[in-house]
Amino acid sequence: MTAVQLNAMNTELWQSIGAIADCEPLMKRLTRYAKKLVKEKEDPTLMTKEEFFAKLDRAEKQVQRGEYVSFDSVEELDRYIRGQQ
Repeated sequence: MTAVQLNAMNTELWQSIGAIADCEPLMKRLTRYAKKLVKEKEDPTLMTKEEFFAKLDRAEKQVQRGEYVSFDSVEELDRYIRGQQ
């Protein structure tokens, strides 16, 4: 995103906030949503409901094809997961 685009987006955001600043219920909703966005930024492992179910579907298809991995310990699973990232 270019500096001009970023500046335009910031301007639009502040104008929108200004338009609802006198409405307490809307400001509460905006604050809750902003907190949710901050959590998403802080935790890159979060996924949407659709992403979660798509991942489950892919795993189920792999198991049906006989493509699966088993582990003898939690430590082994942890090493596998860390190697996948």
